[in-house]
Amino acid sequence: MTKIAITGASGFVGQTLAKKLIETSPDAQLILADVHQPPNPTKSSNVECIAADLTEASACQSLVSRSPDAVYILHGIMSSGSEADLELGLKVNFDSVRNLLDTIRVERPATKVIFTSSCAVFGRAAVKDVASEADIVPYPESSYGTQKLMIEFLINDYSRKGLIDGRVVRLPTIFVRAGAPTAAASSFVSGIVREPLHGQESELPVDPNIGIWLSSPRTLAHNLVHAMNVPADKFGHFRTVLLPGYSATSGEILDALEKVAGKEVRSLVKEKRDENIQRVVLSWPAKYDTSRARGLGFTEDVGLEQTIKDFMEADK
Repeated sequence: MTKIAITGASGFVGQTLAKKLIETSPDAQLILADVHQPPNPTKSSNVECIAADLTEASACQSLVSRSPDAVYILHGIMSSGSEADLELGLKVNFDSVRNLLDTIRVERPATKVIFTSSCAVFGRAAVKDVASEADIVPYPESSYGTQKLMIEFLINDYSRKGLIDGRVVRLPTIFVRAGAPTAAASSFVSGIVREPLHGQESELPVDPNIGIWLSSPRTLAHNLVHAMNVPADKFGHFRTVLLPGYSATSGEILDALEKVAGKEVRSLVKEKRDENIQRVVLSWPAKYDTSRARGLGFTEDVGLEQTIKDFMEADK
């Protein structure tokens, strides 16, 4: 019986992943951890939910003492939050993750570790056309991207030494996220669909022609599970992979929203520029080459209209 731990499990991605893991492996044992005890999004009795502040070494020890076969590291301070508070971002996004990795390599060597990184590691200035893992030297233009990149390098090194079996997946912006807005600079991408569909006004803080790399929750869940199951030798010495997605502008998202839900729903979105958010969004490349991911068997995405329809169906 496989035992899998998920940190940051209260968040949308953690809850979505937990449901997918139980759906695909009903006998798996899950340990869901977050600062506050996360809910169990499944009906399975094989799910343990614990409160764990992973900035504390004792919490890392307690989690690893449960002997997980795989650990998904999802916890962190989101992009706008870590940009606004450097100390907090370093404490959570770097120090706590390093402490957890060090605990794993000492107490549970060779454990599979799946770390969710971000396309913010690139920086748009480093990408003239299309971003890829192999051809672009990352030059992050945010504290969030920098912190993610430092952990990527650490996981690659620990995997090279055989201390862990690391897999780093660079996530696109997830669209459409259910729930409340987050401290991510990209939170508006879901907000300009989610809130209008609930009959509420929403603000678009960036130029509607700026492209953003997106992935649907459906595809993300499938690809996160797949990341755990790819044989280690398929990754080779470089443990980082860009997950598949597609590029779309906010204007294209609103066009799709209007097509699916009507002009009245679209009219609830008001443009209100936020230069801080736009500056962060402009530091992310908008086009990517995900041929490495396809070669490893990761799944392509379903596109804007289907993703909005999926959200409306789930929202019922």
